[in-house]
Amino acid sequence: MMNSFAKCRKKYFAAVTFPIFRGNAWCKNEFIVVYEKGGAPFGSMVMRINKKLLPLFLAGTMMSAMLCSCAKNENSKTDNPEAAETAANTENVSDSGTVSLNVWCEESGIDTMNKMIESFKQKYAGEAEFDFTITVNADSATRDNVLADIHNAGDVFTLPDDQLTALVAGGALEPVPNADEISAANVAEASEAAKINGVLYAYPMTADNGYFLYYDKRYISESDVQTLDGILRAAEKCGKKFTMEWTSGWYMYSFFGNTGLEFGLNEDGVTNYCNWNSTEGDIKGVDIARALLDISASPAFELRVDSDFPAGVQDGTVVAGVSGVWNAIEVKKAWGDDYGAAKLPTYTCNGKQIQMSSFTGYKMVGVNYYSEHKDWACKFAEWITNEENQTLRFVERNQGPSNINAAASDEVMKVPAIQAVIAQSEFGKLQRVGNKFWDPFASFGETMAQGNPSGADLQEIMDTLVTEITASTVN
Repeated sequence: MMNSFAKCRKKYFAAVTFPIFRGNAWCKNEFIVVYEKGGAPFGSMVMRINKKLLPLFLAGTMMSAMLCSCAKNENSKTDNPEAAETAANTENVSDSGTVSLNVWCEESGIDTMNKMIESFKQKYAGEAEFDFTITVNADSATRDNVLADIHNAGDVFTLPDDQLTALVAGGALEPVPNADEISAANVAEASEAAKINGVLYAYPMTADNGYFLYYDKRYISESDVQTLDGILRAAEKCGKKFTMEWTSGWYMYSFFGNTGLEFGLNEDGVTNYCNWNSTEGDIKGVDIARALLDISASPAFELRVDSDFPAGVQDGTVVAGVSGVWNAIEVKKAWGDDYGAAKLPTYTCNGKQIQMSSFTGYKMVGVNYYSEHKDWACKFAEWITNEENQTLRFVERNQGPSNINAAASDEVMKVPAIQAVIAQSEFGKLQRVGNKFWDPFASFGETMAQGNPSGADLQEIMDTLVTEITASTVN
């Protein structure tokens, strides 16, 4: 990241640049340039520029920003405070007097979002004319899509908590104006996940973006689900399968998180530190590799991507698996009253039972810093995340509320999947990882699931995994 600073009439300006992530790679010569004044962003642009010329480019753009701002400050002086206040109150109202808001949400949530929009219109009837547009956007793609074109992105959008840091760094999010009130209404963990350096940048929406164990009570007992050994034995006995996605770092973290080994995001906010290849301590890197090979050796184990988990449940081949609340409805349809859910089990590693960990996750609603109707966008974001609408989202989409009152309802307490993700959160960690964390698990997980068919040295396998996880983001 590169900064340029200039001083004008005791006002500081900064131009901050950072690379853009598109698809599966960081763009080498394309940057978002965010201009800041007094610590707050006031403009941005996407530029394609040679890195060697970037300092000269910033110097020129900063001089332009500085001169334009100084001129604006001189021309905007007024001796009429009332006129200034009137201008401030009307600057975000379109010429037609209509408040237009573009709302990004996932396709599966459109019907529910439309109901929330209609109730919002009724709530504020007579205060403004509203024109809402819903744009389909996958939550997983929010960061990339917003930062690729901030000024044309949605006014309001949903996002998972792990994207918050990049969106704040890009100057894309408007801080929540009534932060104390919003934080107090939601569980503490969800509110903390929506903060950067103590500032609340988004409205908590769900507290269920994690994973746990599903199991069919006809074949797997409550005693069996305490250990992965017990689950595999029970599945072997009935000729069925336990499934888990091992080619995803999101799920594979569960075998490393509670071993005493270390992993996390460096202070640069981009790269990772990791010692999962350690040769010291009670649990070493190769101990985990051996444990994975022992699991995959069971005839009951099957590597299956999460999106294929419901199919195995429905055709009767799968009796247990690791997944999340998004599959609860399909599992309930297939297993009926025999549908069970629990925290993840322990697994055997170097003769010890290790509680499987997880990444805990939360979803939230952000407001675009550059929205033309920022005040109304904030009101709408608050509306669709309030107790009433979090309850509606639970009823219609089975998503676990972060709102304290909604989460405490009898209806929510009766859902096994939501109670399981809450129970697992005790053993989880908020997902804060650099981009290089994900790709290494495609080959590592496949190798472990296949039983290390090449017979590669396990220490070398773990060394390679850590080298790739901790690699620089510069290709």
